[in-house]
Amino acid sequence: MSTAKLELQNVSKAFDDKQVLRDVDLAVDHHEVVCLIGSSGSGKSTMLKCINLLVPIDSGAILLDGADIAAPGVNANQVREEMGIVFQAFNLFPHMTVLDNITLSPRKVHGVKRRVAEETARELLAGFGLSDKVDEYPDRLSGGEQQRVAVIRALATEPDLMLFDEVTSALDPELVAEVLNVIRALKDDGMTMVIATHEMGFARDVADQVCFLDEGRILEHGPPGQIFSSPSEARTQQFLQRIIDAGRL
Repeated sequence: MSTAKLELQNVSKAFDDKQVLRDVDLAVDHHEVVCLIGSSGSGKSTMLKCINLLVPIDSGAILLDGADIAAPGVNANQVREEMGIVFQAFNLFPHMTVLDNITLSPRKVHGVKRRVAEETARELLAGFGLSDKVDEYPDRLSGGEQQRVAVIRALATEPDLMLFDEVTSALDPELVAEVLNVIRALKDDGMTMVIATHEMGFARDVADQVCFLDEGRILEHGPPGQIFSSPSEARTQQFLQRIIDAGRL
């Protein structure tokens, strides 16, 4: 029996004739932050979608608290109640206020009373500096504010695991720090997280473990100090050198 919070065992996934994940093995301990790095198309986003059961795997197993959530007959919606996922697109409902966006899932999916859901939402908004945005609509928020609301919406269901898929890639550079600081605060609170990111400096600072993906495989993984300072694989070295040359590390 696995003692990890999350474990992927020999996970593979193909779309038509394109192999996107190849025999992926990954263990994420409780309260650990794992950052997935690699070129676009390396499989990072697909891995997160497989973990969240948005994309079915072709083979292997995905264990959450030791139970195979990818097994036939598993209730995907029930599993998703235990994890939150945030994408690069904010996906907020434009016709709903910030408060309604955040409380929708707790009320409709989890059966939380409106008063309790709203109290929780207001506490979260206050914690992330958005108390004055409760009654605003998404189109009146900055990109950084919208992404913070998207994170809060995921947190409102009290997940045990958070997945982040390139959450800063759609933001102007000056807004990136707003969202990364939110994720740093979650780490300080002990949240277990798997984060696909192009922000190498952030990955180096916040991750307990960094995984470099290449053509659907985890080619190399280890502590950030090892991966960023002395990677052993030539492909990892090439990738990081290009990042350094671009001034992004």
